[in-house]
Amino acid sequence: MALAGGAVLLAIVALTCASIAGRALAPLGLGAGPIRGIYDLTEIGLATAVFAFLPWCQFSRGHATVDLFAARIPAPANRALDWLFDLAMLGVAGVIAWRLALGMLDKARFGEVTQIAQIPVWWGYAAGLAGAMGFALIAAFCVLRSGRALLTGRTDE
Repeated sequence: MALAGGAVLLAIVALTCASIAGRALAPLGLGAGPIRGIYDLTEIGLATAVFAFLPWCQFSRGHATVDLFAARIPAPANRALDWLFDLAMLGVAGVIAWRLALGMLDKARFGEVTQIAQIPVWWGYAAGLAGAMGFALIAAFCVLRSGRALLTGRTDE
């Protein structure tokens, strides 16, 4: 999913560059111009990419942490904290996926579209929901991984 998110970001960069070049060439009368709805595309694409990066971030323990006391407490306590934080992150991921699903259904039901490009808004929600569901699945795996480390006393990282 992170690679797909990177591909989406690259596509947004290419579209933005093309739109800027088109805007710069428009006065020359070459038939070029800015891409209609580039702001809508950028907004949807960036949200999609962010949600696509969340599963990998969770799996690789890339979220921000405060390790102020980690060096001073025993390893079993650190493993217990890892498990608790992974459990909390699973809760957060579940709430995010749940609320995105409800938002997507709401946007689809009312037929809301973006202002300029007239793209159905629920498409952006659906793309984000795919990443959020992946995030929740990986968060559940991380709870199991840290739980196993807590019970066995060793980590496989």
